[in-house]
Amino acid sequence: MIYFVGAGSGAPDLITIRGANLLQKADVVVYAGSLVNPALLEYCKADCQIYNSATMTLEEVMDVMIPAAQAGQLVVRLHTGDPCVYGAHREQMDILDAHEIAYEVVPGVSSFCGAAAALKAEYTLPDVSQTVILTRMEGRTPVPEKEKIELLAAHGATMVIFLSAGQMEQLSERLIAGGYAPDTPVGIVYKATWPDEKVVRTTIAQMAQAAKEHNITKTALITVGNFLGSNYERSKLYDPTFTTEFREAKQ
Repeated sequence: MIYFVGAGSGAPDLITIRGANLLQKADVVVYAGSLVNPALLEYCKADCQIYNSATMTLEEVMDVMIPAAQAGQLVVRLHTGDPCVYGAHREQMDILDAHEIAYEVVPGVSSFCGAAAALKAEYTLPDVSQTVILTRMEGRTPVPEKEKIELLAAHGATMVIFLSAGQMEQLSERLIAGGYAPDTPVGIVYKATWPDEKVVRTTIAQMAQAAKEHNITKTALITVGNFLGSNYERSKLYDPTFTTEFREAKQ
């Protein structure tokens, strides 16, 4: 059996109980060494075979996992955050399907959740934003034409931008071109939930300079939107004048 396990956003105690239990039982672990906290490997038993996928191709990863699973070993493919966000695990699952090898996915705490925790922020505020856009800038690899930053920025929603910390000046220009005001709040979170986490609060106009001053060039999320401001409407969920399925409004 192969388990795709979300390692969480960085702190080793933010892995799920299910994920930690699987690491403790695993015979083989293939982990994303460029992003997964190596402290998580302390969950593994002494004779576990551990491979760092940062130095491997897709084919090399499968050459490790498939024979191990066919031999009856428990295999954990340990992905950063949650595998469903930039995890590149779909292509692995398709290969496993072709080989008729069983697998399961164990969700994890994505770094975008860790970033919100670091900012002490709520992405969805009444009368501010009810939509969260998770995206990235094109770099060495493209994005679909309809998902250019300018087009997404036109919505004015909360944005969480991955894999783009090295392109801050261009990102700032394109966010403004898409419709955000230059003074729109930005939160830059470097290595969310890791011991060396940094949180930088700035604006779209100043984000490139702020990142430069704090020496942030990679491994950071850029969060954009007025959810970082102070103006919002109270939620109806706990409003005493609002009737819900479980509570009558008070006059």
